[in-house]
Amino acid sequence: MIELTRLNGQVMVVNCDLIKYVESSPDTMLTLIHGEKIVVSEPCDEVVSRISAYRTTFLINVFAQLSRSGAIDLVNVAAGAAGLRAMSADQALHSGELPDGSEGAAQQRRRRNEQ
Repeated sequence: MIELTRLNGQVMVVNCDLIKYVESSPDTMLTLIHGEKIVVSEPCDEVVSRISAYRTTFLINVFAQLSRSGAIDLVNVAAGAAGLRAMSADQALHSGELPDGSEGAAQQRRRRNEQ
């Protein structure tokens, strides 16, 4: 979850896993996966930075918990992550979530991850 500010100054917390697009036109507009649009005062690059920081923190916490329990095997974690990326791209492709013209990119990513 990331904290953002609506144009009226109201602070809100957004589940960044639900963000489909972040656009700047001229205000920053988030489009969520179910179609809802939210306009925020933070610039586009700040939203992306907050999402990256949240996900980095999340992954650090997961790795820390796994390493404490002795259940971490980085080779298998990396292989699993590549498989999840390929599966996510495939699901997005078949669900129609990818914008027009991006099918080729998704297929290239899937082929690259399979190698």
